[in-house]
Amino acid sequence: MNNRFSFWSAKPALSPLAKLAAAIALFLALGTLAAAQDPTASQAPPSSVPQDFQAQSLKKGAWELGVLAGGGSGLGKSDNTQFFYAGGRAGYILTGEHLPGLLRGNFEWAVDILPLYPVLTPDGGGIYGASIKPAIWEWNFTSFKKFAPYVAAAGGVVFTKSNVPPGDTSKVNFTPQFVVGTHYFYQKRKALFFEGSLGHLSSASLGPHNPGYNVTLVFTVGLSWMKGGH
Repeated sequence: MNNRFSFWSAKPALSPLAKLAAAIALFLALGTLAAAQDPTASQAPPSSVPQDFQAQSLKKGAWELGVLAGGGSGLGKSDNTQFFYAGGRAGYILTGEHLPGLLRGNFEWAVDILPLYPVLTPDGGGIYGASIKPAIWEWNFTSFKKFAPYVAAAGGVVFTKSNVPPGDTSKVNFTPQFVVGTHYFYQKRKALFFEGSLGHLSSASLGPHNPGYNVTLVFTVGLSWMKGGH
């Protein structure tokens, strides 16, 4: 129990949703401030024709750099456990556009680094954790001008100070996920992104017992900048 967060019991206490909302607001506010200070944003010539911000951004060889925050819970018997996270994302677009019609798109490999990954357990305690997600294999659909929906298969590792789930389990767990989301390009090379993920969290029997969380549902919001590309 001495590994639990002591500040979750401080008074007056903030609810987990309030903490998540505050974290998201902070990340997006910092990103918006940085974007507003970009000297190139005000140099684009005016035009009455809608600009294809997506095509100017999601190009082969481009880097995606972003900040993100999110959270969710287990489903079924695990719906009394919540997960929250915040950190950064880096991705690289490996291909040009392929496939016809609405399926047209390109392939991106991204990595998430999440130094904040607290887990709220059924007894009301909080376990500090961090996560790295080295494999996010993403297909970006590029048929639209400002929106770029995507699907992805992802896998990562969560490291916690105490065993998760609590008990004779493990401090290391793996997180395969299926992801559906979209970028919204509000300027050239600048986008908000929103995604939902169905996943699984378990230790792959690294500990004596491996109850895991069979299904997890989490939602993420973030802000991205695209660099380079050709």
